[in-house]
Amino acid sequence: MKAILSIAASDCSGGAGIQADIKSIMANGGYAMSVITALTAQNTCGVLAVQPSTPVFLAQQLDAVFTDIFPDAVKIGMLFSSDLMRIVAEKLILYKPKNIVLDPVMVATSGDVLMHTGALHTLKTHLLPLVHLITPNIPEAEALVGYRIVSAETQEAAAQALYHAYHCAVLVKGGHNQQDANDVLCNQGQCVWFKAKRIEGAKVHGTGCTLSSAIATQLAQGLDLVSAIRTAKRYLSDILPYALALGKGSSVLPHAGVKQECLS
Repeated sequence: MKAILSIAASDCSGGAGIQADIKSIMANGGYAMSVITALTAQNTCGVLAVQPSTPVFLAQQLDAVFTDIFPDAVKIGMLFSSDLMRIVAEKLILYKPKNIVLDPVMVATSGDVLMHTGALHTLKTHLLPLVHLITPNIPEAEALVGYRIVSAETQEAAAQALYHAYHCAVLVKGGHNQQDANDVLCNQGQCVWFKAKRIEGAKVHGTGCTLSSAIATQLAQGLDLVSAIRTAKRYLSDILPYALALGKGSSVLPHAGVKQECLS
């Protein structure tokens, strides 16, 4: 069993963040480890408060994992501040893990801001050049490239621009589109589309966390990038119809055990 490390924030309602990552990693056959970047008071309706980890404690968590159970892949999620981003970058340079997938979490599904003002520059300069894949959704990709994404052509152009800027693979997710949920991967001059139907009426908490963790797990298990994304995207599409309407605001993805039911 391959070990996957999630570096992300805790979601006390269990729908996103570390909790979603652990469920996704386990459902895809990996051993899940976690480094907590922040505690959040949130639910399906929104984020009430964020309590970031201190840089010192974040560094200690990372050292504890890397010096004992070295991960086969790393998934990075919410990093609230520039200070936390610099710590993660320092440890990635020190330990040099493979298969680093970064989901640039900036805004929650509810619209609440999850990245401190000014941290976007640090993300671009310190972290993006170190990772192997980034998985921005449409609003996140717009923030990174600085222009609107309004079509398949501009979605692909944004992925290409980010690849050339940071020299890592880029998967621009199309789940925020009204018509479809098509994603595009650009890597080494090649672009590949992953097409999927949009599930009508689905307002689901934690899809980005779930997908990026599944991709990291598949990469750790030896799949090439295109196959890992295709497998992870199929997994997400298969569990979305089973989303659980637990809260007042939106649904959350089911626990790992549902995979056996919905894929059989």
